[in-house]
Amino acid sequence: MKHLALTSALLLGFFTFATTASAQATKKSAKKDVVPATTTATAAPAPPSPELLRARMRPALKGTADIEFIVGAGKKVGNGYEMPVKVKNMSDAPIVGLRIDSYFYLNGKEAGAGEGRLRTALAPGEEATITTESNYVAGAQSQMRFSHANGSVNPKQVKKFSAKK
Repeated sequence: MKHLALTSALLLGFFTFATTASAQATKKSAKKDVVPATTTATAAPAPPSPELLRARMRPALKGTADIEFIVGAGKKVGNGYEMPVKVKNMSDAPIVGLRIDSYFYLNGKEAGAGEGRLRTALAPGEEATITTESNYVAGAQSQMRFSHANGSVNPKQVKKFSAKK
């Protein structure tokens, strides 16, 4: 019984010393020119206002949502294609789980697809940008399908958002 207690105490002490020594070794081997992740050039987005948070917390829209959207200029990124789409909620309730599916057609056949999602609720009158990401297909025509978690979406493409809430 004493052997078991002595062995377990000895092993516990050894593992404690080994983890401390390895942690100190990694601290010494760190490069001095490494910049912490918190000081990068891209800043975190500003937190939403209290009024916007209250508007997002209202009961979500069930059924058909009305939105206006503006398609931005797409760009090729590596082997992919990113297209920003600005959306505005024209309904009277928040839209939850707004999603855009992009389909690309070349000579009448589907050549690629991608998607973009809004991770937060979209309050009435609120504007947001959803970036759809897909594979790059040169010369393809695109179509978008909008949906949300609780129903369908009635999208309206505009050049400028209307002032109506």
